[in-house]
Amino acid sequence: MKIKLLVYRFIFGISAFLILACNSKSNQNPERSKTSINNDWLYLENNTKDINTARKQMHWNPVNLPHTWNALDATDITPGYRRSVSWYKKSLEIPQVIEGQIYNLYFEGINIESDVFVNGNKVGGHTGGYIGFSVDITDVISTGLNEVLVRVDNSYNPEVIPSQKSDFFIFGGITRDVWLETRPQQHLSNLKITTPNISKENTNLNATFEIINSDNIASVKAILLDSNGTEIQSQTKEFANSDLEFSFNELKDIELWDTENPNLYTFKLQLLQNEKVLDEISEQVGFRWFEFKDYGAFYLNGKRLLLRGTHRHEEHAGVGAAMSNEQHRADMELIKEMGANFVRLAHYPQDPEVYKACDELGLLVWDELPWCRGGVGNDIWKANTKTMLKEIIEQNYNHPSIILWSLGNEIYWLPDFEGGDNPEKINAFLKELHDYAHELDPTRKTAIRKYYEGADIVDVFSPSIWSGWYSGSYKSYQKAIDQYKAQYPHFLHAEYGGSSHVGRHTENPITGEGKIQSDGWEEAIVQTDVANIAQIGDWSENYIVDLFDWHLRISENDSTFVGNIQWAFKDFGTPLRPENAIPYMNQKGLVDRAGNPKDAFYVFKSYWSDDPFTYIESHTWTERQGPKGKARTISVYSNCPEVELFLNDESLGVKKRDSKLFPSAGLNWNVKFKEGENKLVSIAKSADGKEVRDELRLTYRFVKNGKARSLKLEYSTLDNGNYLITATAIDNKGLRCLDYEERVYFQCLNGGEAVVSYGTPTGSEVIEMANGQASIEVKKFSNEEVLQVMVLNQSFKGTYLNIQ
Repeated sequence: MKIKLLVYRFIFGISAFLILACNSKSNQNPERSKTSINNDWLYLENNTKDINTARKQMHWNPVNLPHTWNALDATDITPGYRRSVSWYKKSLEIPQVIEGQIYNLYFEGINIESDVFVNGNKVGGHTGGYIGFSVDITDVISTGLNEVLVRVDNSYNPEVIPSQKSDFFIFGGITRDVWLETRPQQHLSNLKITTPNISKENTNLNATFEIINSDNIASVKAILLDSNGTEIQSQTKEFANSDLEFSFNELKDIELWDTENPNLYTFKLQLLQNEKVLDEISEQVGFRWFEFKDYGAFYLNGKRLLLRGTHRHEEHAGVGAAMSNEQHRADMELIKEMGANFVRLAHYPQDPEVYKACDELGLLVWDELPWCRGGVGNDIWKANTKTMLKEIIEQNYNHPSIILWSLGNEIYWLPDFEGGDNPEKINAFLKELHDYAHELDPTRKTAIRKYYEGADIVDVFSPSIWSGWYSGSYKSYQKAIDQYKAQYPHFLHAEYGGSSHVGRHTENPITGEGKIQSDGWEEAIVQTDVANIAQIGDWSENYIVDLFDWHLRISENDSTFVGNIQWAFKDFGTPLRPENAIPYMNQKGLVDRAGNPKDAFYVFKSYWSDDPFTYIESHTWTERQGPKGKARTISVYSNCPEVELFLNDESLGVKKRDSKLFPSAGLNWNVKFKEGENKLVSIAKSADGKEVRDELRLTYRFVKNGKARSLKLEYSTLDNGNYLITATAIDNKGLRCLDYEERVYFQCLNGGEAVVSYGTPTGSEVIEMANGQASIEVKKFSNEEVLQVMVLNQSFKGTYLNIQ
């Protein structure tokens, strides 16, 4: 009997356990939470539309998010990149489904169309790859493991912006973070904060919000906290379902948000029931106001501010668009370190971490609808585009850093639909978007770049000025901006610059003098129809530092100029440029695709940064040649009042910095190098006496190299344990051929793996030489195997290096 009783008790216990486990609801109190679910996904590269067909596939591979299937194939040497469908799958464990709690999956971005399934049920999806969206999974989940399947499609679809004719890759995948979010059934939502009538003495704050699933009067408390968490002011009100708004008036001694002191407050809302907090949401607040003066400068908080800007594309070497938050943050911190106070997010809204960083670092933002090229489309295209604008504004509304909603870039160009470049049709839709943007957000301005027919529709306009690159000379820049300042009441110059190949240097950079019409500052619509530096130039770092130096000298000394925005901060991939020095890379960056600064970075830093530094041009120019006794000009970039330069421990004198002088604000010395190794040292003192220095060692020779006769391979060991394999073009005397710029092709034949398709100077298997040299990073498999690397081109059929 005892044995039977024990058996019965055991069976009853198991049954009770199973009943509890199968019960998908719990009586725990519902709450708001946000949990990352980036890890432990499976990935299937299959273009089926059917969920059951996808489930049956055997070749699912483990991945973590963010992820893109184009991380390497977009920038490999094979033309084209995968534009198709893939699937993602995850077993999502929910320990206990709580009664009265709402469960959502929040995707920060899926590129570019998606469908989401949970436990076989389609729960939602999204059109548009650069905007977050949420799907409610409350009714389809149960306690325990739940199957999540996401179908992702980046195929060509002319009804979804951006146009595939845009000059950047449209990466496919779940390219941003994914979260499991919970909230009580009755909760707060859609908090929007505005800060009208701001001054140091008297500041106001208005906040609107929604109460979801509220059937009766609800009590809500609003609290304003400073950066230390100290309460500034609070209010508690009872609300019905209308007039959900708080107003904090006559706030005293508020620290304003600006680019030097990005002071942030926290505005918190609490949904109360008998003094118990049912739900709570909060947003950061920056108190600031701005104004574009008619035919004048830009003002922030009543003070003139020269906009010192750059652009950012969302991608990085080795991962494409699937960047981590740490990589996003590093980009923005480097932009701030350079001294910028403005960034145009081109040509699409970017990761939430970017806006957060801009708020905290003090970077003003031009946020852009991804209407990039393609003209105006059909009714479906218009509906998709208008929805995207609404989503961008609603999601990013509370960021104090944002001042402009851009409605597009080059929108008329290369139409995807017949008649899509018709100005009347474009203008009608552009006006609709402009009005809609102001309806959604009356506090900010609209903008557009390079669509002249619509210049008077938007609030702020940027014409196209590429002085010294796509046509004209950079010396015509002042004439260009003077014309446009008089023509457009709110003129902000977005996009200028040019390409540079890291390590390529010349004693006499091509400037186009005598070959290019000096007054032609604006590129033609079809850029290849005009002679320009982009075509005939040498892509040297020397030319590009001069071009930027000239632009900055002009902009920094023009008291009525709004400012300009350099293109682009970091090298990025593009399907339209296979012929570039690094194939498929737009090399107009101030840093390479891995975030390593080029010479041009320090030009900007010398004008914009307050952190004392000095930089000798150039650390990538360590081997030079010339006649004995011939002086060479050495430029130093620094933001200090004066700099002293030393050659081989002898002072060449002190120079004072003057931003009106060109080049390098007057910090130039004529130097006669000795044959062999030379040491240059620059020592600068800041205004408060802080001393900074820079050192450069270079080899100088008095013998000019002959024609390249062979390639030589050498290696060194990197800090990460990998090898850096360097190929050098040499003449018949063994001299490095500093004038050799042909492409070379690297291949790891045995014992290791080359770092390829990164789009960087050391991560590209095909690359043009820079002053007769090119390198690639190689990972060695083991110490037992011989590592064999080959380099070749049409002239040199194969050079090998064996590392035992």
